[in-house]
Amino acid sequence: MLTKFVPELSVVIPVFNEEDNIDELYKQVKAALDQLQRSWELILIDDGSTDTSFDKLSKIAEIDKRVKVIRFVRNFGQTAALAAGIDFASGEIIMPMDADLQNDPADISKLLNKLDQGFDVVSGWRKDRKDTFINRILPSLIANKLISVIGGVPLHDYGCSLKAYRREVIKDIRLYGEMHRFVPIYASWFGGKVTEIPVTHHARRFGKSKYGISRTFKVVLDLITVKFLASYATKPIHVFGIVGIWSFLISVLAFVWMVVLKYCYHTTFVETPLPVLVAMFFMLGVQFILMGLLAELLVRTYHESQGKRIYLVKTALNTRIDEEVDTFPKV
Repeated sequence: MLTKFVPELSVVIPVFNEEDNIDELYKQVKAALDQLQRSWELILIDDGSTDTSFDKLSKIAEIDKRVKVIRFVRNFGQTAALAAGIDFASGEIIMPMDADLQNDPADISKLLNKLDQGFDVVSGWRKDRKDTFINRILPSLIANKLISVIGGVPLHDYGCSLKAYRREVIKDIRLYGEMHRFVPIYASWFGGKVTEIPVTHHARRFGKSKYGISRTFKVVLDLITVKFLASYATKPIHVFGIVGIWSFLISVLAFVWMVVLKYCYHTTFVETPLPVLVAMFFMLGVQFILMGLLAELLVRTYHESQGKRIYLVKTALNTRIDEEVDTFPKV
């Protein structure tokens, strides 16, 4: 039976096919944490890896009981991995970071020092980012600007995984889609004080990046959802009603213009297909966006009303999952 251990710091690292990085990752993270003079635990989430990542993680868990290893039955994505890390974390401070060695574990102390100045969330800013400009940096710059303006929390780098959170500001957050990057916004909704500091960023040495430019489009869609939830979650009729009224006005104006064309310019309806095309595509766009927003609400109701989570655990090492946490989904 495992003894009760409540660390000050929980470091959460999602892992997906990072077999070449795991040993060096553990070595660097352990060295950085041992210098803190704080109690800590390391939570490694195997997000359905198909290489030897889990075997290496298991060996680390055998030799270091401060390391928890959570293995998913399949790949659920970074948001689900972060959600699992938060669920399994015991520390009063939760700090996620990447497994690809592009984040520098030496920056952990910097984030903690900033947190000690009275902040609830400290976000890393990859000021000198070591990635390709066209397909990584440029889309990130655009996305970060949009997120800052719409979300109301001005940060330079929402995509940096290296962050530090006080448990109380994120313990009740439920994450979906690609929304792990929006946690600072959620934290600010709960009254959290958010800031950011520059951190070191290294070029990837081993393996391939799991993200591409296509992810930007997913982020934009999730950003629409965040804005909707922030402004209309408790009053959806406002957004549905406003769009509905505008749709109705446009249809009326289109009808009036077609009548004018017919009786003033002797142009029959069949001679001008443009109003039909505009109306058709406009209504299709409105319909799909509203259906998407409605589906987001339904998904949240489904998960939160039944206490369901967005991942399934296959194996859990060095945890109290079978003794204390009977709500975690297992297979």
